This record gives sequence, structure tokens and C-alpha cells, in this order.
Amino acid sequence: MPELAPYAVHPGRSRGRRFPEPAPETRNEFQRDRDRIIHSTAFRRLEYKTQVFVNHEGDHFRTRLTHSLEVAQIGRSVARNLGLNEDLVEAIALAHDLGHTPFGHAGQDALNECMRANGGFEHNLQSLRVVDVLEQRYAAFDGLNLTFETREGILKHCSATKARELGDVGERFLRGARPSLEAQLTNLADEIAYNNHDVDDGLRSGLLTLEALDTVPLFGRHRTAVSAAYPALAGRRLVHETVRRMINALVSDLTARSRQNITASAPASVEAVRQAQPLVAFSPEIAEQQQALKAFLRAHLYRHHQVNRMMSKARRIVRELFAAFSSDPRLLPADFQSRVEQEGLRAVADYIAGMTDRYAIREHRRLFSIDEV
Repeated sequence: MPELAPYAVHPGRSRGRRFPEPAPETRNEFQRDRDRIIHSTAFRRLEYKTQVFVNHEGDHFRTRLTHSLEVAQIGRSVARNLGLNEDLVEAIALAHDLGHTPFGHAGQDALNECMRANGGFEHNLQSLRVVDVLEQRYAAFDGLNLTFETREGILKHCSATKARELGDVGERFLRGARPSLEAQLTNLADEIAYNNHDVDDGLRSGLLTLEALDTVPLFGRHRTAVSAAYPALAGRRLVHETVRRMINALVSDLTARSRQNITASAPASVEAVRQAQPLVAFSPEIAEQQQALKAFLRAHLYRHHQVNRMMSKARRIVRELFAAFSSDPRLLPADFQSRVEQEGLRAVADYIAGMTDRYAIREHRRLFSIDEV
């Protein structure tokens, strides 16, 4: 690993794990976190959890798994250039979506509605719950027993009420402090990844057009440059080349602006980073263009009638599964039946949140179709 900057998180100075363990012999602490995440059941399920398009709609659309890998790649590239800890960035990136429900944000919204009287549901908090509690792999403890720094990076936002329940990892929300630069970076790498792959998937699906996207400055200027350099280029190669240049421009801007901010603030330690204003950021111009792209995608892709029709079905599936399981817990697998007795409806939410798209569809058929068993 390249030499770490003084403001980076050093694996030898981690704030530790919830349950003390001997130091790893052949890896550092954050490499151990990454490996535990990759070997977890929740990580494997990401292969069949949707981003925008439900899993059965096509083999080439992004899933939560491919998205997480893209976030890790972008994050590591920037971390290397800023002297940050690449392994920590990778661990946070690979874990940040572990708590997502089936059917993306539609599933989350439906489950939050179902759980409104019982603490609600938020996928970010659920990701932390997965690594702290729900994974059952180790003899000595529940969860994956990740380091404080990885857990902190997973928890991107949190209400004061929830923060008080979370102990050390929730403290910064009560003190108005910042997370590590590695956590700040992963959050923006996530934004770069999903904006650009949603453009790609939207064009692949036919719900977006090049002509409409040309009105978005961040896309339009790169598409114009590609067409000028390669007049005969068309189809998927034109799209790939444009999106590639968009990602490169965003990564370059994020790296340059963050370096400027860090130089101006001159944090001498991780603790100094926590007391400073956010230092990992886009330039104002690029941040504005990112917001314009987000607004375009919201209006033309996420609210497209074909997406809305599928998401309406998805919300109905989640609501009906929750109603069936909460009214008759005997429909749940045996281990979840016992958990309902101890934890109430939170156990029902855990079961549904852990489902993949296709498993949720199958469970719904088993419960509501007379022809399924």
C-alpha cells in the first residue's frame, strides 16, 4: 500500500472492534473487514437486488452487487491519489448497501411505511444492523464485528434519536462532527457510480434518449466531444465512451478539489478531520452539474411510467408480505418465528429486507397463489 497521509486512517490506530480479537497475522484490520464483508451472506444477496430495474428485467442492468464494486473501484482510485486508506474505502463501499430491501427504494419506502409505528425502516441503518447483528457466522459474536471506522463509514446519516441508541458510532451526529476522509470519499464515490450507471442503464432500457440527455450539461458536453472525435461512432460504444469520460471528469474534479481543501485545512490527524468542515468535495461548478443530472434522472427515469408501474407492484409485494407475516408469524421460517416472539415486528422487517427481488416474488406467490406451495 502507498504511504498514508497523516490525516488518513491508519489500520494500526483503529478504535477497535465491539468484541476484542487478536490482530490478524497476514492482513491489516481493514483488509480483514473487507474479507468478512465479501464472505457474508448479505453480500452474496446483492447480486439479485435491484438498482432501478428489477432483476428479471434484464441481465445487463446494474444490481446492488455490481454497483458496490463500482463504488469500491472509484473510491480506491481517488483514495490512492489523496494518500487515504484504500482498504478502508473498499470495505465501506462493499458494505454500504448490505441493508437494502428488494426492489430498491420502492421496497424501502414500503417497508418504512409498514414499520412506521415501530421505529420505521431505513436501509442505511439496516446495513449497520446487518454487520452488527444479523450475520451469523462466528462462534464468539453476532454480526461481523467490524472495526469502528468501517461501521462509521457505513452509517452515512442518522437522526439524533437513533444516534443515541448506537453508542460510539452515533456520537458524531450528536456532536456535529465529521467522519473520516475515507468515509466522506466513499459517500461521493457512491454518487458518481449511481448517477453514471443509471444514465447507462436508462439508455440501455430505452427509457432515456441521447437527445434528451444532451440537454444535461454534464452529459451533453462529453457526448459532443466524443462525436467530434469519432464521427462514425454510434450505439453502445458511443454511450460507453461518453459515460467513461463523465466518470473520469468527476473523479478528476473530486480529486483536485479535495486536495485543495485538505491543503487549505492542513489537518494533522484523523481527529482534526473530524473537527473540520467536510473536505472531500466537488468543485461548485461540478457539484451544480451533478445536481442537474440527478434532477434529470429523477424526472425522466425514476418517475418514468414504466418504472413506476414495476415499483408499484414491488411496493404491493412488500406490503402484502409484511401484512401476512405480521398477522400470522407461523408463515415465517422457524428461526424467524422465535425472533418475532423476542423482537416483535423488527424481525419481520429483517426477514423481508434480506430478500432478493426474485425471492420476494416467489414468497409472494407461495403465500397468495393457490397453485404454489
